[in-house]
Amino acid sequence: MTNILLAGGGTTGHISPMLSIGRELARQHPDWDVVALGTPDGLEAEIVPRAGFELLTIDKVPMPRSISPALLRFPFRFRDNISAVKQIISTRGIDAVVGVGGYVCPPAFLAAKQAKIPLIVHEANAKPGMANRLGARLTTTGRVGITFPDTKLPGSTLVGMPMPAEITDLDRSDAGQRAGFRAELGLRDDRPVLVVTGGSSGAQKINEAFLATATACQEAGIQVLHITGAGKGEALREVAAELSDYHAVDYVDGMHRAYAVADLLVARSGAATVSEATVAGVPALYVPLAIGNGEQRLNASGSVSAGASLMVDNADFSPSTVVETILPLLADESRLAQMSRAALNLNYPTDAAARMAAIVNRALEG
Repeated sequence: MTNILLAGGGTTGHISPMLSIGRELARQHPDWDVVALGTPDGLEAEIVPRAGFELLTIDKVPMPRSISPALLRFPFRFRDNISAVKQIISTRGIDAVVGVGGYVCPPAFLAAKQAKIPLIVHEANAKPGMANRLGARLTTTGRVGITFPDTKLPGSTLVGMPMPAEITDLDRSDAGQRAGFRAELGLRDDRPVLVVTGGSSGAQKINEAFLATATACQEAGIQVLHITGAGKGEALREVAAELSDYHAVDYVDGMHRAYAVADLLVARSGAATVSEATVAGVPALYVPLAIGNGEQRLNASGSVSAGASLMVDNADFSPSTVVETILPLLADESRLAQMSRAALNLNYPTDAAARMAAIVNRALEG
């Protein structure tokens, strides 16, 4: 039996494509054992088992950014993590490692190299992180898949973003389907829908701007589906409770439903969000968070250049953005339609999971 170790976690931006790849491998090879590697305190600890995959864990060992006792301990803790993954590879008979980024990937990549088994990498962001830059150097040409055409990684192949079939198969021109999803989400059919989301960790700046303008949104004749993130936006919820067309929720089970009902999306520009919205043809206004390598701004740049979306820096996003930019845009049906067409015309790959599975298959064949 073939055994595959998926490595990644920390954020839904890593976990979602990892699970999509895992599902495709399991679909193609029902007799394979596909397991995941993460940390016990990351989002993967809940999401991966819920998705039906076994999760193996190692300690989270981030690289210290300053001189401290933690920096002195880092080499030893990192070495122990490599040893832990090598033990997993040995005891579970792992035949290949597929990494998507996150704290567990560097030790997993090095363990795979030392064990002399195939290493396959998927990079979600336009600007690669440290983990996947390492992985690209450790593996061979043709075993690195990238989401965006401008991503620079040696030996890489454009595959797109692995995502659920419910998103790649979504047809937003199907009025009946959209109406059905609106009903499921408690939305009316006679008003435009603005979907607002900050991702799995929420977005304080976005939440605060809409807290100040929730009543203005209601008065403008639009509906808002605001996905705040668990435990976020309590003040917004209190205001929304008094407004019939402002719906503040922790999360939406199946983001394809949110994309289906949205006339406009306001969101962070994580790689998964940009890719999914583009594939679904959802007009968007992105609010990149200045974290990591600045990848969120780069993730959305192709969409913005094509006219499929707008971008407003997090520092500049305010109540006036909602009133002066977002509400007028929602009233401009022709421009929204043009943005939707521009997104679809970017022709982002919709079979990324299958392309990644093909890379895994070829790696195992020789």
